[in-house]
Amino acid sequence: MTLQLKRFFLILLCLLPVIPAAAVAQEEEEETEAAQEATITDYIEMDPSFVTHVGKPGDKLTYLKASVTIRASKETTRPAVEAHMPRLRHELVMLFGEQTDADQLATGDGQAALREEAKRRINAVLAEQQTGETITGVLFTEFVVQK
Repeated sequence: MTLQLKRFFLILLCLLPVIPAAAVAQEEEEETEAAQEATITDYIEMDPSFVTHVGKPGDKLTYLKASVTIRASKETTRPAVEAHMPRLRHELVMLFGEQTDADQLATGDGQAALREEAKRRINAVLAEQQTGETITGVLFTEFVVQK
């Protein structure tokens, strides 16, 4: 072996531990950035509150008033939600109007199911509009069922 080839292999042996360490450091940095992005919480209010009647046709009128706030975990979600707010509000008006069991809405389980369905419908609209965004939750900051 020539002297130059020996030096090359010696340098290569010295650098081998550095190459994986640099890759690991880069991977850890990317994971940290992803974790920070996932921990962002942005609350988007849907003003004004929703007011609609609920229950079965022919029954005594029962009204629902709900103030809704959307929870997002990325900063890029707000512009997409705001751009499609009229359609998102429409979906929730339709959802609330479909409710036929006012007694069920007065329970925690009924409200949780309604929040989950609202989240599903909002995410469906965002997907249909090809925004690439999703919301992480729907909060009722005010929820009144009046018979």
